Amino acid sequence: MMKKFLLILLVLCSLHISAQEVEVIRFADLQKKILYTEAPLTVFNFWATWCGPCIKELPHFDAIETESDQVKVYLVSIDFQSELDRVKKFVVKKSLKSDVLFLNEKDPDSYMGKVSQEWSGAIPATLFVTDLGKTYFHEKAFTKEELEKTIKKYLN
Repeated sequence: MMKKFLLILLVLCSLHISAQEVEVIRFADLQKKILYTEAPLTVFNFWATWCGPCIKELPHFDAIETESDQVKVYLVSIDFQSELDRVKKFVVKKSLKSDVLFLNEKDPDSYMGKVSQEWSGAIPATLFVTDLGKTYFHEKAFTKEELEKTIKKYLN
């Protein structure tokens, strides 16, 4: 009985340790993260669990932060407000390491133009912000090679 209890406890602890937290955030708080970058280059990748191209490129963004100490990555979910549990399960299933933010806003039109005037509303979309406050916006899916090249360009 005690062995069974310890085994269950060990499994639960390992799940908790490996599970990435999803921070629920309002746009005003996201704006602060955009304005006050933490690294020479901060990347905000906007995605959703229902977006095939987003899912395909997520591992590339997730790998960047672990490979470079000059880049901070935020994976910003714009899934519908009712899908927070789905996003949490997805993050655990995919073992995402980057900070995942769940943008808790009802109306995408209220913030998209504030992220970039270039944003038509399509995803995936990515905002790159240098530590000097220069921003670059891309409304496209990245291959691993394209993302690495883009990051090198913006770091220089």
